[in-house]
Amino acid sequence: MDQDRKTAIVTGAGSGIGRAVALCLLAHDFNVVLTGRREAPLEESLAEAGDAGEHGLVVSADVARPDDVDRLFERCVERFGRVDVLFNNAGIGAPAVDVDELDVDVWLRVIDTNVTGAFLCARRAFGQMKKQSPQGGRIINNGSISAYLPRPNSAPYTVSKHAISGLTRSLALDGRPYDIACGQIDIGNAVTPLAKRLGEGARQANGEIVKEPLMDVEHVASSVLHMAQLPLDANVLFMTVMATKMPFVGRG
Repeated sequence: MDQDRKTAIVTGAGSGIGRAVALCLLAHDFNVVLTGRREAPLEESLAEAGDAGEHGLVVSADVARPDDVDRLFERCVERFGRVDVLFNNAGIGAPAVDVDELDVDVWLRVIDTNVTGAFLCARRAFGQMKKQSPQGGRIINNGSISAYLPRPNSAPYTVSKHAISGLTRSLALDGRPYDIACGQIDIGNAVTPLAKRLGEGARQANGEIVKEPLMDVEHVASSVLHMAQLPLDANVLFMTVMATKMPFVGRG
């Protein structure tokens, strides 16, 4: 029965990392609420789950809109009774241009989605996890290697991911009295529609264009699963999962 399973919300579940994580959690006996701005890709994700999809729920929502986030959590609790895991995954990038050429509206869209959206979802998850019985749960934020080091011309995305690291540390501290654990997974070069271009050639700090190694997105999904399955008295605060030979250590 649905009530006998842990329940996870996965944002940005219509493609890429979000889809892979949602499918992995469904395959390992979680209830999963798949959310994103467009319903059709979410339904496609759920269809890929096969029989396990009966334990899934699609809720279209824009994480940058407080009313949408409120409705998302209300639908989750209405269907499954509680929230055990939030995978804060939804995010967008920006054109790779010099900062003086960056449109302010583009900056605001990145911050609204990547930072405010993560905050709004974490805020609702935190409140639900505080009041449910048994109390507690786990918030997993999708950071990035950009939470440590930038790529050229990536100020909006890099700033947003540094902010996520601050959110992770704050929630990990503030959640202690309520058995709410918070951790972050920093992902490097998983094969997704967003990152595929890196394998075709990406500009490096020295100006060279280099084809970067990629890894299967399933390695990300299994890493999130590991974090999600931990008992609440254990926590992965930060995990980096990356293509072994990608430029990260030594980037600059």
